[in-house]
Amino acid sequence: MLSGFMNFLRACFRPRSDRYVHSSSDAGGRQDGLLWYKDTGQHFNGEFSMAVVQANNLLEDQSQLESGGLSSHECGPYGTFVGVYDGHGGPETSRYINDHLFQHLKRFTSEQQTMSVDVIRKAYQATEEGFLSLVTRQWPVNPQIAAVGSCCLVGVICGGTLYVANLGDSRAVLGRAVKATGEVLAIQLSAEHNACIESVRQELQSLHPDDSQIVVLKHNVWRVKGLIQAEFNREPLYPKFRLREPFQKPILSADPSITVHQLQPHDQF
Repeated sequence: MLSGFMNFLRACFRPRSDRYVHSSSDAGGRQDGLLWYKDTGQHFNGEFSMAVVQANNLLEDQSQLESGGLSSHECGPYGTFVGVYDGHGGPETSRYINDHLFQHLKRFTSEQQTMSVDVIRKAYQATEEGFLSLVTRQWPVNPQIAAVGSCCLVGVICGGTLYVANLGDSRAVLGRAVKATGEVLAIQLSAEHNACIESVRQELQSLHPDDSQIVVLKHNVWRVKGLIQAEFNREPLYPKFRLREPFQKPILSADPSITVHQLQPHDQF
């Protein structure tokens, strides 16, 4: 009865929308040296906390939490969007994702009137195309922007379903309580795209059978073309490094791996 009453209340009252973003210029949260953190707060599906440790002189990473409406329409759907963008080579790509990916997701959710794997995939692609357009415009005055990239990990909770989308080698982990023992199991939800993983190297070699240098062991680290560890990234799909020889097929991809998980009462965080 209580569950039905709560569903009725949610249908009658539109929840507020909240936004929590951390960037190099963020004044929210609390600073402790190179550590930035925000204590627990409320979002549409529960509580959250955020923390960032700056490892470089220039913070290249971005993160965000959006709570409330997941579409451009007031009628919903509602839920929580979390994004972690691990930039490299500069902050431009991660900042662009932070500003545009969620807006694209809301637009496609409105068009399809539901949250889905297809909506998330289209939002990624639209963000990629937008950044490519930006690179094309800025190339004559700022060619370095073509060498900037970012991994892109997203989680969306909507209607009791958790969607996890990933490009690159970031990781999403679910904490599941074991009632019998009181333990909490860590369950990986995202698929990582890193050349140190043998299956990833095999996939790249199968996609580029004529390129003996598609993956190279450099300083004891496997890298794509000897330059980058991540197989999939949100980056321009044309030459952005000074490679010795041209390539005929895209090396990096903007198509994320997406998993869908139905949340259960024992899924804690």
